[in-house]
Amino acid sequence: MGRSRYLRAVHPGPDGGLAPETPETLLECLVGVSERIGRPAVLIAMDDLSAIAVARIAPMLDGRFRIPHQPDGLPARVADKAELSRLCARWDVPHPETVIPASGAEAAEAAWRLGLPVVAKWSRPWLLPAGAGLRSTTLVHCAAEARRLYERTQEAGSRLLLQRFLPAGADTDWFFHGAFGRGGHPLLAGSGRKELSWPVRTGLTAVGRWLADPAVEEAGLRLARRLGYQGILDLDFRRDEDGCFRLVDFNPRPGAQFRLFTDAGGLDVVQAMYLDLTGQRVPEPSGGPGRVFVAENYALLAAVRGRQLPWRSGAVARGAVPAPARSEETVSGQDQSAGGAQSGAERPVAELTGAESTGAEQTAAERAGGVPVGGERSGAERSGRARPGPVRVAPRAERGRVEAAWFAADDPMPFLAMLAAFLGRGAGKGVRALRGVPAHGRRTARAVVRAPRQRGRDLAPSATPANPAAPAEPDELVTR
Repeated sequence: MGRSRYLRAVHPGPDGGLAPETPETLLECLVGVSERIGRPAVLIAMDDLSAIAVARIAPMLDGRFRIPHQPDGLPARVADKAELSRLCARWDVPHPETVIPASGAEAAEAAWRLGLPVVAKWSRPWLLPAGAGLRSTTLVHCAAEARRLYERTQEAGSRLLLQRFLPAGADTDWFFHGAFGRGGHPLLAGSGRKELSWPVRTGLTAVGRWLADPAVEEAGLRLARRLGYQGILDLDFRRDEDGCFRLVDFNPRPGAQFRLFTDAGGLDVVQAMYLDLTGQRVPEPSGGPGRVFVAENYALLAAVRGRQLPWRSGAVARGAVPAPARSEETVSGQDQSAGGAQSGAERPVAELTGAESTGAEQTAAERAGGVPVGGERSGAERSGRARPGPVRVAPRAERGRVEAAWFAADDPMPFLAMLAAFLGRGAGKGVRALRGVPAHGRRTARAVVRAPRQRGRDLAPSATPANPAAPAEPDELVTR
């Protein structure tokens, strides 16, 4: 963060960090920051807890900061997974079948009724205590495990939800990013596909591609209009067995991979929000689909565990040498934690140069992990229970750059985990060689790919098909 050429100053966050239920500490901190800046500045929250706290104190910051105006309590409502489930049921938005148990016995019974395995989520993951061993999302394989999780409700600080498990596949995980003005007017929006995740098939985006899907985009735009949403949002969808996109998560802030959605002119959702809040015209987006996001540390981990390199097919050329970088743009992968929840640890406030608030300033804000200053059925479901079609390969005209995200200097765990994964595979090959057992049918990126095991349950094998018609042109690697 300190090396960013867009960074002007860093202001310390609240003493002791941001407490979930006491936003007054953040108010006092931001008033002090405003006094030092000396003029109104744009305020954008970069995690769920910050978004909820800023929305609560927004009226007291009027005249000091330019903040997206949200209806009363909206960020807290959509970030709360139990409230989101109720909103989806009321508006007929496709959502995984969800049960909120009232006892351990109900949790065990619901797990059987939904069908094991089931997904267990804590309603307000930002309240999870550090070091307790609780994750925001867990795949539960037996009724007793569901009962045990429920018994930790008081420790977790929020309710437990159980959801029907939607199997993952090569074309099932999608996301939607958007920046919206007053009344849910879209400034910039786009849909993308998660091609590789860490942990494998269940976690954050390790490799993503900007692909325009009408059903995903329609669902995201419709939801923003109905909520009257103003600001930046990040939605996660999973396509079920019948081809219906189901909303699984709503984040009222920029997603960790928001720089994927950058058009040919460098416009992304944070810059679009900045222009709108400062009364400037937001230009019409130009180009963009086909762009690829790679969080290289997590992508390597997922590739080792999943035995697949999906960014090597389609829009990214196989065996090609990257073209020279267009500019020094790097998206930090620091905020993408495998646990999914963001802690309330102390976060600084980054002040960015106002006239140059494009691209790399979001890098600084994302690395800071803090607050930078700067319905109806979906189309797929209405079409009748259609099975998902083949994986779409971006045409040549849509090919974009590769946005690279490398290791965060203050987070060595992904590097150590990747090193352990590589050493583990090497040790396994060494043992086979010493025993004289040949390694038949070695897996490569262009051979048959076997899906990873998940606690003894085999997933269906899958392979990423290559497109013989796609010319092997190198993509531009944008990195430091």
